[in-house]
Amino acid sequence: MSADASAPAGTTRVVVLGWGNESRGDDGLGPALVRRVEAVGLSHVTAIEDFQLQLEHAVDLDGADIALFVDASVAAPHPFAFTETGPRPGLTHTSHAMAPEAVLDVFTRVLGRAPPPAFVLAVRGEAFELGTGLGAAAEERLEAAWDFLRPLLETPDATAWRARLTG
Repeated sequence: MSADASAPAGTTRVVVLGWGNESRGDDGLGPALVRRVEAVGLSHVTAIEDFQLQLEHAVDLDGADIALFVDASVAAPHPFAFTETGPRPGLTHTSHAMAPEAVLDVFTRVLGRAPPPAFVLAVRGEAFELGTGLGAAAEERLEAAWDFLRPLLETPDATAWRARLTG
């Protein structure tokens, strides 16, 4: 899926990529947040949910002005971290377990140009047991991440997003 071509001319197009496994507790934070983004229905935002990042997601960023990667993280501070990232050559480009930096590097290699400014919203996850859903603590962190993210999506500007970096 590519960025929404129906967005009004001059509108900053945002692609939100969220991934995770909802059958593994807090790993479902990424998909849960992406579904909220999608439900808002902003014409300039394309929301993509997947089980994991893949090589093909580099093409999904074609036409985007801003990219946002959303995932659960055991390393993120409570309740989340919001950072900027970029392509990192040398990361393994396989079909499984890719990092956002690897997707951005694939973008550069395949499309022959720099990717859009890219950010990561890493929501703190603590319980990843198979067969469980989001716990109460994860739901609270999801709410905090959503409260943080929604205004960014409504006013998509990389400079303004940089002013909100947490790490």
